[in-house]
Amino acid sequence: MAKTFTDQNFKEEVLGASLPVLVDFYADWCGPCKMMAPVIEKLAEEYAGKVEVGKLNVDTNQRTAQEYGVMSIPTILLFVGGEKKAESVGAVPEKELKQKIEEVIGK
Repeated sequence: MAKTFTDQNFKEEVLGASLPVLVDFYADWCGPCKMMAPVIEKLAEEYAGKVEVGKLNVDTNQRTAQEYGVMSIPTILLFVGGEKKAESVGAVPEKELKQKIEEVIGK
């Protein structure tokens, strides 16, 4: 199951994580975000133990969204060792996200 990230836990849970972390910046009212929700959950299951997967609501966690320049949602960022390594904006196919993950973490 995807984790929930917030302004309060982002530094520890994402930037301080030992595993790569995929963060879905979303909002409850966003149609494309709702389309991506099952994909994010599937990735969380598929990459369990290899990649932490979670969501950050931009409406309730504006500081973190602004810090990473999130202007459109969904925006999906992949962090490794506290650094942003990949980015995807908009609703994208699961295959595309998996490809980005594999490129970053290797297989």
